[in-house]
Amino acid sequence: MRDTIAARTDGSTDTATEPPAVAETHVGLVVMVGDRAYKTKKAVRTAFLDFSTPEQRRTALCRELELNRRIAPDVYLGLGRFVGADGSEEAVLVMRRMPADRRLSSLVRAGEPVHEALRDVARLVAAFHGRADRSPGIAVDGGMAALRRRWLANLDELAGYRGTVLDGEVVDGIARLALRFVEGREELLSARCIDGWVLDGHGDLIADDIFCLRDGPRVLDCLDFDDRLRHVDALDDVAFLAMDLERLDRPDLAEHLLDAYAEFAGDPAPPALRHHYVAYRALVRAKVACLRHDQTADPSDAAAAARYADLARTHLRAGAVRMVLVGGLPGTGKSTVAGALADRRGAVLLSSDRVRKETAGIDPATSAAAGFGDGLYRADRTEELYAELLHRAGALLSRGESVVLDASWIGGAHRAAAARVASTCSADLVALECRAPAWVAANRIGSRGATSSDATAQIAAAMAAAADPWPDALGLDTTATLDEVVAAAVRAWDDVPAPAAPRRERSCGAVLSSRCGPERPEHAGPPGP
Repeated sequence: MRDTIAARTDGSTDTATEPPAVAETHVGLVVMVGDRAYKTKKAVRTAFLDFSTPEQRRTALCRELELNRRIAPDVYLGLGRFVGADGSEEAVLVMRRMPADRRLSSLVRAGEPVHEALRDVARLVAAFHGRADRSPGIAVDGGMAALRRRWLANLDELAGYRGTVLDGEVVDGIARLALRFVEGREELLSARCIDGWVLDGHGDLIADDIFCLRDGPRVLDCLDFDDRLRHVDALDDVAFLAMDLERLDRPDLAEHLLDAYAEFAGDPAPPALRHHYVAYRALVRAKVACLRHDQTADPSDAAAAARYADLARTHLRAGAVRMVLVGGLPGTGKSTVAGALADRRGAVLLSSDRVRKETAGIDPATSAAAGFGDGLYRADRTEELYAELLHRAGALLSRGESVVLDASWIGGAHRAAAARVASTCSADLVALECRAPAWVAANRIGSRGATSSDATAQIAAAMAAAADPWPDALGLDTTATLDEVVAAAVRAWDDVPAPAAPRRERSCGAVLSSRCGPERPEHAGPPGP
């Protein structure tokens, strides 16, 4: 074992001079003396564990030692025994004592700089996940069906707290949003299993059990009483710590941790999945706070439960997958608005002008100018274009990516088809119509440089005459500043209400072929509508 003894002020592990201390939980006891900590299990039996005999307690400690050595081998030293005056023996887990003042939660509360320490934690957890066990059985425990069962089980346990400890509308909103996300993401969640992201993880990553030392972080106390609860998506595992950092009022640190983890692990998960797993972990903590309130009747436990529930709902709202139609006639600024909105919300941008030419084998920068309804703009070509746009959008939605579709959307039939894809993929549909006076649009068309659009003022007039009414779209007056227009679009994105029913008739993947992969985000050119 490496010697890391040094002055306490630099984050070392010299605990030999610290006074003795005792820490107690409902199932265990830790006695800290000098530079050692001795952990025992209590003789308790609950619905999820049984430590009622000495042999059962010894077996549990052996398992705890084995599991925690995977990530902190120099902290978990081995098993010992306490011998009573009457000759009775009790198994004890022998550990290196960690310095309390280097606990991550204490550092965060004190406002200490921890960004580099969190990068180290992310690197450590990513390496741990890289060598963690994977198997078909583990994947089943962490797959779509299991995730849905976990949500339902926790929501069932919270049902008795509706209208007392928790606001009933908040609980109902959580249920609606969570189940709707899971049901629409079968392709994403199945791919996570197939690609090895579901593994035997830590299961209980919280800031209280992480210590930031001079020679690197130590992560302690993984979940050991039920293997199935550790069989989770790797992102779900690290999202627990992100949620805990938000509990400490540091959402910036939570985002920093998740960004660093994605970097070190090479995790391609969409932002929506981050939000979903943070929300799930918050709901679990809300349940724990409710159960604690049953025992203590302490108002602070009720307040904690409410905060966790609000956090869960906030992340589920942020992580709801969206299909945004940004339409309008040529020159109304729809491409600029669509690109800015996609950038602001991390969505994938699909441009009709680019896709039309790509599918025809033409460089998007090359002109294919023709009259309204001619050449690449014939009715049959336009039907093919919208079918391809919606195919690509559906594939992305099923993988948890929100999409912004930049097209004119003047045909009601095309908008109805988009609504069907959004519904099938359990995605929120947002309709935005960019509007500007004809003379403003004509001036913009005449003054813009090279783009993938071939529209002219004459074509815009013909499209206006052929357009179907779009009464359910939010109109955006693009004669306002770009910041004002985009702010209105962002509000529409954020405020869209989720449908009440989370059910769907069939999976999104069932109606989409795999011939087209995800489209990379595209940018809409220079700013200004």
